[in-house]
Amino acid sequence: MLKLFYPSCYVEDVMSINYEKLMRMGFKALIIDIDNTLVPHGADCTPAIDNYFNILHAMGWKTLLLSNNNRKRIERFMANFSTLYIEEAGKPSPACYHQAVKMLGVKPSEAVVIGDQVFTDILGANRAGLASILVKYIGYYKKEKKGIRRNLEKVVLWLYRHRKPELDVSINTEIK
Repeated sequence: MLKLFYPSCYVEDVMSINYEKLMRMGFKALIIDIDNTLVPHGADCTPAIDNYFNILHAMGWKTLLLSNNNRKRIERFMANFSTLYIEEAGKPSPACYHQAVKMLGVKPSEAVVIGDQVFTDILGANRAGLASILVKYIGYYKKEKKGIRRNLEKVVLWLYRHRKPELDVSINTEIK
């Protein structure tokens, strides 16, 4: 039961993923969350994240933003780059993940989900049969009060850490 909440890999942030290694493993597409994965919740995109998408696309990655946010929020975020997206996705429903794979034109085994939440991003990916990479949410190291979900995630991740990750892609040499 708890395996539904375990990511394939857990890393510091999106910049610490070795995307070249992921490609060698057969992955072709990235399904990426926005808030607290790429930028703080509700924030506009940054030049570093714009560059991140430009580099991914130059490497040959297909990308899609999968968000429970509305279209206006996502389009504002994508002001300086272009990618596919699904707004108001309804994560963690597996249907939006299946739709993402179809839009990307890849097999489920060729897509990996990147997100910051165990109970939406990772659960949805696992229910859809997709590999997943959990990143520490932006604000992870702040000493502010966390919500109940983040405290429950700590328990799940404590149990997860006693397992060997399915993917080992935590050393990045490509995105800077």
